[in-house]
Amino acid sequence: MIRVRQIKVPITKDNKDYLLNKISNKLHIPSLSISKYKINKLSIDARDKTNINYVYEVDVEVIDEDKILRKNKSNDILKTPNEEYAFKPSGDVKLSKRPIIVGSGPCGLFCAYMLALEGYKPLIIERGEKVEDRVKTIEDFFLNNKLNINSNIQFGEGGAGTFSDGKLNTLTKDSNNRMKKVFEIFVENGAPEEIMYLNKPHIGTDILRNVIINIRNKIISLGGEFKYNSTVTDLIIEDNKCRGVIINNKGTISSDIVVLAIGHSARDTFYMLYDKGISMKAKNFAIGLRIEHPRSIIDKNQYGEMYKYLPPASYKLTYQTKSGRGVYSFCMCPGGFVVNASSEEKQIAVNGMSNYKRDEKNSNSALVVTISKEDFGSNPLDGIEYQRKLERKAYELGNGFIPIQLYKDYKNNIKSTSIGEVIPNIKGKYTLSNLNELLPDYINESIKEAIPEFNKKIKGFSMDDAVLSGIESRTSSPVVIERNEDLEAIPGLYPSGEGAGFAGGITTAAMDGLKVFEKIISKYMI
Repeated sequence: MIRVRQIKVPITKDNKDYLLNKISNKLHIPSLSISKYKINKLSIDARDKTNINYVYEVDVEVIDEDKILRKNKSNDILKTPNEEYAFKPSGDVKLSKRPIIVGSGPCGLFCAYMLALEGYKPLIIERGEKVEDRVKTIEDFFLNNKLNINSNIQFGEGGAGTFSDGKLNTLTKDSNNRMKKVFEIFVENGAPEEIMYLNKPHIGTDILRNVIINIRNKIISLGGEFKYNSTVTDLIIEDNKCRGVIINNKGTISSDIVVLAIGHSARDTFYMLYDKGISMKAKNFAIGLRIEHPRSIIDKNQYGEMYKYLPPASYKLTYQTKSGRGVYSFCMCPGGFVVNASSEEKQIAVNGMSNYKRDEKNSNSALVVTISKEDFGSNPLDGIEYQRKLERKAYELGNGFIPIQLYKDYKNNIKSTSIGEVIPNIKGKYTLSNLNELLPDYINESIKEAIPEFNKKIKGFSMDDAVLSGIESRTSSPVVIERNEDLEAIPGLYPSGEGAGFAGGITTAAMDGLKVFEKIISKYMI
């Protein structure tokens, strides 16, 4: 097939006939010579609000492919490369017991899925509930503010991403086609096929829940097994080798392979690992607040009057303060909710969540400030305690509810006393507060300096009634669990994914799960 890039189609003329004509014109051949085509990438070019285009990259099947390639010397026309993910078992060490996967977020699930496909029959251990029960538990938490510390936005089948936006875009370079394999698995299990080619793919929390169930059922059909409500409370280590795990302080499960896909909020597990002598180090992360605007403001700024023809708009904003700190938007949720993402008693953390249609009235994003070991300490677990301290302050400030504040009051350091034009779209109970009392001065000052600068890029971003909520503290893992070139911390123990510090989101976590899968089947045979 021939890959054709940079095919621009006005959004008002986006149809199959128009695109086919654009492809034939670019290749200088009649459309009848095109047997079929498949979209490989699709993005929106909105730099000129009066001339917004879809930009396609397509793979085309034609008659006499070599001749057409010889005639067209453009960089936008080339032979379609082989992008198939291919990795087969080659290990020679006999595996006596099934591999254990700790955690059923994207890293753990995708590692388990691939192992199951190859006949390894993995055992997946999850501290939270299966997704159907988890949904009910979380909805009850939103309504009644009663937290289940093992099954919440952070913990449970599917991981934290199951209750976010299902965003799959990543800037990670991928020469091994792992990302494409991840997307293929998602689609095979019920995700919309468009994620294979959209520039900013997302699934949405509503669809993602069903996808997770389908992935689970596939693993079980291949001999895998899930244990829910099962927290790994200790490791079995003999002669500096991992030999299994202890569940809920009593049950012992033996294995020569333990994949730690625990997520970035498994603080008790980090402490257990540290006490066991597993090498880890503190990692920089970011802290801040969520900000909500009317979706219409964001959409019109990004697309002008053509917003009516386009999906809800996202944005990505960055700014460096005069003091040198970075401030940036994170986990932007078009047409979504702010959610109470707490996982520990008497602490508050927030996150963003969108359904597939992204059709809620507000769009929200985290505005976070980079912090480093100079801010919280260099010992491996200092970052965790820094997060906990601020989450406790958020809980106290909101009297157990999410503390929120209007931007005009935040910048003037005045407690908000009423809601303005922007009605908060929040899952979980909230209360008006003064968020200046929550964050350290250097974070408050950085956010206040950045918002007017962001307003230069998105008019209305600094609107008085924009709603801020706190605290956004779970941007990434505060630790790195060190591993060698075989991806082991010690023989048999594979720290992986976002919790171990090797990923940042659904896609990269799933890709790291594939990397661990590759290492396992390169060493062990069944």
